Amino acid sequence: MLRRAPRFLVDRASAATMRWCRPFSSDLPSEASSDSTFVDAWKKAVPNIDPPKTPSTYMAPRPPVPSTMPSKLTVNLVLPYDSILSAKEVDMVIIPATTGLMGVLPGHVATIAELKPGILSVHEGNDISKYFLSSGFAFIHANSVADIIAVEATPVDRIDPDLVQKGLAEFQQKLNSASTDGEKAEAQIGVDVHSALSAALTG
Repeated sequence: MLRRAPRFLVDRASAATMRWCRPFSSDLPSEASSDSTFVDAWKKAVPNIDPPKTPSTYMAPRPPVPSTMPSKLTVNLVLPYDSILSAKEVDMVIIPATTGLMGVLPGHVATIAELKPGILSVHEGNDISKYFLSSGFAFIHANSVADIIAVEATPVDRIDPDLVQKGLAEFQQKLNSASTDGEKAEAQIGVDVHSALSAALTG
């Protein structure tokens, strides 16, 4: 009985994994699917009232995955208050993900990456544009579209090195004198951002 236990546990774990496995976004249909189950249940419960609209009703159909690998990557760089890059076709971008610098080329696998303070490099031929991002997320789609959502983004050539060093010194002083966990966390964020800014300028 004990000898059979490991095989039994492995079989059950494999079955559970297969049962809860979800398809990749590239396996989903490009056309938005209707919530037929919800609509049918609503009509049975309240036949005299039209069912309410669900979020999927307002979503545009996902663009189909191209059959051949495109030559360009389409990039959108969006802030809460501005759109810096809109449907810009480039050769590659390098994203400051929390797991490290991530290069994205046309045909990249669908990915979601959390961003850390660092440099976003946009490569277009021989031209390279660099932006400092404070934080955010990057959504890489299977159709070679990259949506980069950042809290703040500034061209590197517009950053003042003197202000960066001044801010770094101020936050380091605040971190050394912080007495509560909240003050320490706030000061540490300032140190991390200004350290990344300083590295961006010297790198």
